[in-house]
Amino acid sequence: MNRVYNFSAGPSMLPLSVLESAQKDLLAYGDTGMSVMEMSHRSPAFEPIIADAEAKLRAVMEIPDNYKVLFLQGGASTQFAAIPLNFMNKNKKADYILSGQFSTKAYQEAQKYGDVVAVASSKDVNFSRIPETTRASFRPDADYVHICYNNTIYGTKFNYIPDTGDIPLIADMSSCIISEPVDVSKFGVIYAGAQKNMAPAGLTVVIVREDLLGNARPDTPAMLDYKLMADNGSMYNTPPCWPIYIAKLVYEWILDLGGLTEMKKLNEKKANLLYDYLDSQDYYIAPVEKASRSMMNVTFVTGDAELDKKFASEAGKVGLKNLKGHRSVGGMRASIYNAMPYEGVEALVAFMKDFAKNNPK
Repeated sequence: MNRVYNFSAGPSMLPLSVLESAQKDLLAYGDTGMSVMEMSHRSPAFEPIIADAEAKLRAVMEIPDNYKVLFLQGGASTQFAAIPLNFMNKNKKADYILSGQFSTKAYQEAQKYGDVVAVASSKDVNFSRIPETTRASFRPDADYVHICYNNTIYGTKFNYIPDTGDIPLIADMSSCIISEPVDVSKFGVIYAGAQKNMAPAGLTVVIVREDLLGNARPDTPAMLDYKLMADNGSMYNTPPCWPIYIAKLVYEWILDLGGLTEMKKLNEKKANLLYDYLDSQDYYIAPVEKASRSMMNVTFVTGDAELDKKFASEAGKVGLKNLKGHRSVGGMRASIYNAMPYEGVEALVAFMKDFAKNNPK
């Protein structure tokens, strides 16, 4: 088996033990005689799978009982429209904090449905930090406040939960969900595409406080109506069965590790190794302000576009894959999600040292 260290921002690597379990069950799950990919979502075989996936996610994130867990499709980007359709329903106003590309896309989508304001932004510094806010930053009659908790492209993360008072806080956590403990009760809604930390592409998880449901706009498409999906147990239509099954295995893997407290320790150890090296030298530049650094996505550059290109190419040849930065910012990006082992980051740092020695600027 020739596995590489896959630093892709998503779809990203999955735990090896999860892949091995899926491989074992690929042709026939349990005594069903068929793969999970083949079975009906309403069959007696699949119903326990989706129920167990929800129960395990609730255990992992300590989700309160007054929150619904939805297993949906369409990616986080579809939720950019679903959010205003479901929740911009009282004063037709919403406040957005712009900290990167995806929060900006969510903001632009929401503008189609009401009075949407960017109350804070770090665009003026190329999204190299998280904007600071206080309760006074938000309009008191906003229906909700939206943030992107971790910014995959720029490598930043909120180091605080914005104080929105009684206004529901909605967070896109696609690239940091289940990487550390989060107080779910501080949020009205948490949503995430699964393909970075939970499962293959195709699954989107929405965690929504029950009292916020039931007020979708009349013209909301059925597939975007969270209450309809909740009332149907995420099975108004055929859900993404295989990714839900993989997500269940990932949640079990985290629980076996000791939960999110232990997961955070492992992630901090990896991130500290890489950031400590970046801070110890001057060949590579880490553009993100230290207080806003992401534990999941680490960005850096050499300052020379041709050297950056060479770095990504040569790294790939030695099994360090997908280190090229996003096309909109260039440079390099190491996505070190839950499944990336410490040894992968050790190998990356060793390569960075050799590359710097062999390619003087």
